[in-house]
Amino acid sequence: MPEKPTLDGLEAVWVARWEAQGTYRFDRSRGRDEVYSIDTPPPTVSGSLHVGHVFSYTHTDTIARYQRMRGREVFYPMGWDDNGLPTERRVQNHFGVRCDPSMPYDPDFAPPGKPDAKRQVPISRRNFIELCERLTAEDEKAFEELWRRLGLSVDWSMTYATIDATSRAASQRAFLRNLARGEAYVAEAPTLWDVTFRTAVAQAELEDREWPGAFHRIGFERPDGDGPGGTVWIETTRPELIPACVALVAHPDDERYRPLFGTTVRTPVFGVEVPVVAHHLAEPDKGSGIAMICTFGDVTDVTWWRELDLPTRPVIGWDGRLLPEPPQGVPAGPYAELAGKTVHSARERIVEMLRESGHLDGEPRRIQRPVKFYEKGDRPLEIVTTRQWYIRNGGRDAKLRAELLERGRELEWHPPHMRVRYDNWVEGLAGDWLISRQRFFGVPIPVWYPLDAGGEPIHEAPIVPPESALPVDPSSDVPPGYTEDQRGKPLGFAADPDVMDTWATSSLSPQIAAGWERDDDLFRRVFPMDLRPQAHEIIRTWLFSTVVRSHLEHGGLPWRHAGISGWILDPDRKKMSKSKGNVVTPMGLLVEYGSDAVRYWAANGRPGTDTAFDTGQIKIGRRLAIKILNASKFVLGFRSEGGGEVTEPVDLSMLAALGAVVAEATDAFESYDYTRALERTERFFWSFCDDYVELVKARAYDGDASAVAALRRALDVLLRLFAPFLPFVTEEVWGWWREGSVHRAAWPSAGELPEARHGDPAVLDAVAEVLRRVRRAKSEARLSMRAEVARLTVSGGQADLVRMAQDDLCAAGNVEEFVLDPGDGPLDAVAELTA
Repeated sequence: MPEKPTLDGLEAVWVARWEAQGTYRFDRSRGRDEVYSIDTPPPTVSGSLHVGHVFSYTHTDTIARYQRMRGREVFYPMGWDDNGLPTERRVQNHFGVRCDPSMPYDPDFAPPGKPDAKRQVPISRRNFIELCERLTAEDEKAFEELWRRLGLSVDWSMTYATIDATSRAASQRAFLRNLARGEAYVAEAPTLWDVTFRTAVAQAELEDREWPGAFHRIGFERPDGDGPGGTVWIETTRPELIPACVALVAHPDDERYRPLFGTTVRTPVFGVEVPVVAHHLAEPDKGSGIAMICTFGDVTDVTWWRELDLPTRPVIGWDGRLLPEPPQGVPAGPYAELAGKTVHSARERIVEMLRESGHLDGEPRRIQRPVKFYEKGDRPLEIVTTRQWYIRNGGRDAKLRAELLERGRELEWHPPHMRVRYDNWVEGLAGDWLISRQRFFGVPIPVWYPLDAGGEPIHEAPIVPPESALPVDPSSDVPPGYTEDQRGKPLGFAADPDVMDTWATSSLSPQIAAGWERDDDLFRRVFPMDLRPQAHEIIRTWLFSTVVRSHLEHGGLPWRHAGISGWILDPDRKKMSKSKGNVVTPMGLLVEYGSDAVRYWAANGRPGTDTAFDTGQIKIGRRLAIKILNASKFVLGFRSEGGGEVTEPVDLSMLAALGAVVAEATDAFESYDYTRALERTERFFWSFCDDYVELVKARAYDGDASAVAALRRALDVLLRLFAPFLPFVTEEVWGWWREGSVHRAAWPSAGELPEARHGDPAVLDAVAEVLRRVRRAKSEARLSMRAEVARLTVSGGQADLVRMAQDDLCAAGNVEEFVLDPGDGPLDAVAELTA
């Protein structure tokens, strides 16, 4: 035991010892019923972690440490999510490069010495992937250093990355099995498209943002110039899509437009004849009550197009510009005014053309409206027709949807109300899961296509590799039965150019970590897992997609419990995120305040509840850790001969109260409410230090066996109760007087405090209340706490409880004369101070 205990440097000492001693190493000899396995979220490797990561990962670690102390062997691996757009963007900006798949591979390529984000150097896909791997490897080292500093009890011999060979093989294997069972399919269909990243976007990646726009009142003419309606006025925010118009639509019950159903009108400027149709999704009270259907302006256009069996006239390209050639049937003359322009420029020009032709009524009316964005994008999404891969998720299958809803009911949610988010998402699905992406750094879709005599791919007959060959990269590997010189040639083959959505791999994180089809022994011991910890905003993405893959592959849930954390909010109560620039990086906090203090703040964030970042709470955590050091040094300063026997009423009372805390903390952890476990333990600890220790101090200094034994037993239990939250300080103190690690010690139980059943917690409560009143009297009189109390009178119905510890009370309060006045009223104490 050091002369002057300190928190400084504890992290470096214990991180090294835990690693050297294998304290958190998973013992795979234990059976499944003795194992507690965690599907740890693999953080996105795209720069640096922020304090929100520390917040949620601490929650998981408290559960892991509790389960380990309960005697379970904890399977707690760590993954790195280095697959996805964030990595690509970071590589582009960091190295000043961009991927150009047409470029040849340069084995000697070196990135620019002075990267220029605005003038990026084009490089081959293979060169680009090598840079992605190089940068993510550096980030992963920094991430691991921070996680170790925080004290995560991860088995660092068990790590994986979502882009490594093991993950690629698992992801491709699952896809091929989905394909074989008919759960994966390719289709050419309208697709939400991000024009910046030039990739398809799934429903789960959407978010609505307010965006400026304007309503334009535009006239469509009847072909004969007269008859019912004459000029039909519509209001639209997308006049640039007039050449993509395939119909006008109104509600079937709208009396204004019933005479037009079954007739046609001509599009302004272009003069293309389109039908007027009826559909229940048309809104009579929106604008003029009649709208144009374009292919495609929004998701409602897609619904109308599909259900009304309308033709397609695409005009928006993958780059967000209007296509160079007009759709079939649209005159080239006026379309040439728009060809090649951005959506914004085309809109400005078509408005000028409408004004010149007399088809624009008045000036555009400015509005703000919600528009669909890719969650990582900066420009509104467009809808383009592309060939994409999908996995069935219940969006178009009522039976599968019902099965996935039932899986949600089988899962234990913490807190329980989070299941509503899952149910709402599944019930609101509008289509299957789009998994293909037009990116470079991802898991390739393991498919080739045979080419016909004209060199065109036969998409209906994909060529797939055997599972034994996985992982494969179709862009460089050759399909069975072909040679490389047949690539891209008639009667040869072509690779599917796309990669999988990042969630298509992350949705297999429990299988990847557990060694699915790679380590059968490990898989049997840990799968299905016990816990999926994650944030609430990705219930619709990560949690749901993982349930889908496990349901399809294994016929059951991938884990038994879902522990949901909230967001970290800045002082303005806004979510912290890198994109908003309001994040706090954690390493400085860990260095300044200590890891235990930061963990204390994190553990005070209740399950599923958004929590404000608060350095004040971190300071309280540091004060608590220092108090544990100092109180432990005080308690262990008293010699104990053979453990001693606890006999005094106030000592028994304290142990009885501690036994109740053990029961409450255990119940809280069993309910995954780590915050309640910490609150109850901390409340008792401060009372223990401020009241009980002060009461028995004199007796302990005199060598009283009961006081010393009670102090030591309480410290032993308290260190173990605090261990999941404050691993460094508790391990430090445990090492002063115990063998082994506190984190491998047994979680406390009421059974190890047999004397507690002979104690009455009310005794300590009553005596402590009287002591507090004595202190208050001295404080109000501005006297030292050591000042003498000439006479202390205790009255009321609890006076007899105080009598049991009157000697300790008098010693702690420096009381000269003690008077008891039992009665039926509430406890009262009057301290007469020496003048």
